Amino acid sequence: MYDIDLFDNSAATVQALQAKGRVVICYFSAGSREDWRSDAGQFQKSDYGKALDNWPGETWLDVRSANVRNIMKARLDLAVQKKCDGVEPDNVDGYSNDTGFPLNKNDQLDYNKFLAQESHARGLSVGLKNNVELVGDLVAHFDWALNEECLSFSECKTLTPFLNANKAVFHVEYVDKSSQGAAKQTSVCKDTSIQGFSTLIKTWDLDAWRLACP
Repeated sequence: MYDIDLFDNSAATVQALQAKGRVVICYFSAGSREDWRSDAGQFQKSDYGKALDNWPGETWLDVRSANVRNIMKARLDLAVQKKCDGVEPDNVDGYSNDTGFPLNKNDQLDYNKFLAQESHARGLSVGLKNNVELVGDLVAHFDWALNEECLSFSECKTLTPFLNANKAVFHVEYVDKSSQGAAKQTSVCKDTSIQGFSTLIKTWDLDAWRLACP
């Protein structure tokens, strides 16, 4: 499985990967407005609130907004046009962050289920990104999970419901530079809490370098 950016890759890139036997998942942020995206101007001022920490140009979205949801439908349509096999909607945990909106758990569950339903309606698989607090409520609606740094936060066991449902858990732990990779690989891969996961070690730059657990 290759996870690539929905906007930054062409249909030709997607199809070239698929021709090599890759399953192509297309990433987009479903919970934030990124001011560099081609559709950033379609958000209304009332749709976006506070900035995400350490992510310049990115602000949280009001996931209750009908306009936000229409933009996400258009993004899913773009994934279909590019022939992506599935999608990875990011930042689907706004309710547990300081977004500038009075979002609660039910708001988030409703939005995340909306994303899953609209993905499936288009024949796309859809993964639950991080958001471990809502795994129990959402495992039936999502096809797989993708988690970053669950070992670092001691929360990998929260993803067990996906394994119990015979659904894949894709997992990544990060290092600052590739020279630290071998040591990180040893410590990560021996941890029994990730048994059954598909795990990679990558740098924060998300370049081509990676190590996998045997």
